[in-house]
Amino acid sequence: MKKEIGKWLLDVAKYVATAILISSFLGGLTPKWVMYVSGLIVVISLLIVGLWLINNNNK
Repeated sequence: MKKEIGKWLLDVAKYVATAILISSFLGGLTPKWVMYVSGLIVVISLLIVGLWLINNNNK
């Protein structure tokens, strides 16, 4: 169960990274650094938790 949640979190991290990339090209958001910083924090945290859940399942 934890492994599946970890895989799901990795997928969500990929989707968030893709959304940030696409919105940076298409969007008219004025403070782009806010979008980049918040997106990077979300992606990194989801990756860490997802990888931890996947690796923790083996023990």
